[in-house]
Amino acid sequence: MLTYNNLKEKAKEFLAATSLFVEEFELILPVFRRKYSELSRQGLTRKGKPRQRKEGGGVKEKLRTDEDKLLFILVYQKTYPLQTMHGLQFGLSQPQTNYWVHRLLPILRESLAELGMTPERDPQAVAESPLVNESAPDLLIDGTERRRQRPKDVQKQTEYYSGKKKAHTDKNILLANTHSRKVVYLSPTEMGKKHDKKIADENKIAYPPGATLGKDTGFQGYDPKGVLTFQPKKSQEAKS
Repeated sequence: MLTYNNLKEKAKEFLAATSLFVEEFELILPVFRRKYSELSRQGLTRKGKPRQRKEGGGVKEKLRTDEDKLLFILVYQKTYPLQTMHGLQFGLSQPQTNYWVHRLLPILRESLAELGMTPERDPQAVAESPLVNESAPDLLIDGTERRRQRPKDVQKQTEYYSGKKKAHTDKNILLANTHSRKVVYLSPTEMGKKHDKKIADENKIAYPPGATLGKDTGFQGYDPKGVLTFQPKKSQEAKS
C-alpha cells in the first residue's frame, strides 16, 4: 500500500508517482494541511451533520495523515487511473476513492493557487506571469494528448481521432520554463485531430520581451514576433 513514509525515501519513484520532488511536496503540505483543517468545523461530521460521537471515534480512515491525503490526490492527478485501481494502491474501495477524490481535489487546487503554482490560462497574461519571469524567459512549447472515450457520434469520432496516437484524444498546448521546469501556460482543451501549430496560432500567446522558445516539428512555422525560436534536430548518428 502506498504511503508517504514508505515512498519519500525513494526519490525516483516519488517523482514518477507525483511529478514532484520531496522538497516540492513539503512546500505544498503546510498550505494543504491548513486548507483541509478549515473544512473540519468543530462538532460536525465531514458531511456537515452534527456529530453523534467524539471526533476520532468510529472506523479509522485509511488516509490517516495529511501527507497521505496529499500523496493520494497527487498520484491521482499524475496518473489518472480508474478509481478502482487507484483505491487498490491506497487500500480503499472504489466508493471510498471517489469520496476522497472529490473531497481533496478542490483543496489541492486552492493550495497550488495560493502558492502561485498554477499555470496561466489566459494567453494574454503569459508575458506578465511570475512563473515566466521567475527566471530568464527561456521557454519550451509542446502539445500533450491523453486518451478519451471513443465518441458515439461518427463526426466526433473523426474530430477526436489523433493519427499520431492512433486513438481518440483530448489535446492541450503547454509552455514550460526551462530553468524552473514549471508549466507556465495551459491552453484550453482541444480535439485530438487539431494540429499543435494551429492551436498555438489561435491562442495568440503574448510572450515577454527577449523570450526564447524551443519547439518540435509539430510547431514548424510557428514564429511569434519578437521571440527567438529554435528547433532541435536529430544528429546523423541518431538517424542512422
